[in-house]
Amino acid sequence: MTTKQILIINDLCSYGKVSTTAMLPILSYLGVPTGILPTSLVSNTFDYGNYSMMETTSFLADTIEKWQELGFGFEAIATGFIPTRQQADLISRYCKAEAAKGTTIFVDPIMGDEGQMYKGMRPEELVGAMREMISVADLCYPNYTEACYLSGAKYNPGGVTKDEAAALLDKLHGIGAKSVLITSIVIDGQPSVAGYNNQNKEYFYLPFTEIPVHFPGTGDIFSAILIGHIMNGDPLTASTRKAMDGVYNLIDLNKDNKDKNRGIPLEKYLSIL
Repeated sequence: MTTKQILIINDLCSYGKVSTTAMLPILSYLGVPTGILPTSLVSNTFDYGNYSMMETTSFLADTIEKWQELGFGFEAIATGFIPTRQQADLISRYCKAEAAKGTTIFVDPIMGDEGQMYKGMRPEELVGAMREMISVADLCYPNYTEACYLSGAKYNPGGVTKDEAAALLDKLHGIGAKSVLITSIVIDGQPSVAGYNNQNKEYFYLPFTEIPVHFPGTGDIFSAILIGHIMNGDPLTASTRKAMDGVYNLIDLNKDNKDKNRGIPLEKYLSIL
């Protein structure tokens, strides 16, 4: 267990285990003290197709100003869903200022999946800002779609070769991210997570078996497990494998749930982590 406090900058969903409400119980269980800064308030998971969302841009700006006046800081910051370019610019400036003080920055550049941007998110607004975010990241972990948007690479529905995955990691590292993961990428026909560890300058490729069930929030679960183990001193590759296994086991245990749009009821299963 660590005494280092992490700040989660992500949306706050009132109904469903996604984003902040998925990350908090996991990080708490793994012994990581956690603060939150919501980028938006969301009524329920987007998967229901009907939701209400209120952006919190002015609250973000005011909170950051108050924290700076009070001298508050965090040993690490983890960013997630950022709905607007204005917020992305604000948060990236904050992360840059904190990184200059030695704060570890984790960036999940949430923008899209399966070759497309998420509904309501425009690449001309967010891609540039997300590049700014990952330019100061100690670790960023886009999925394959997001990696293509960030790097300018062409998205291939059939996947990539190992050499192409390495080239994609290099492009993201070249933007400024120290270590990089690419999640949900098919490499030589096998669903995998590809990684570059800046500490030892090594590439790694971890295959996984897909369970053909969709739950919202699995990316946030992956993020929380990954960060929790890294902050407790585990190496990047081992932490990535634990995050992958944790997500797989949670999906497998809940694959027969009737209301999958609500996400995975994490509190029942934290012991498997």
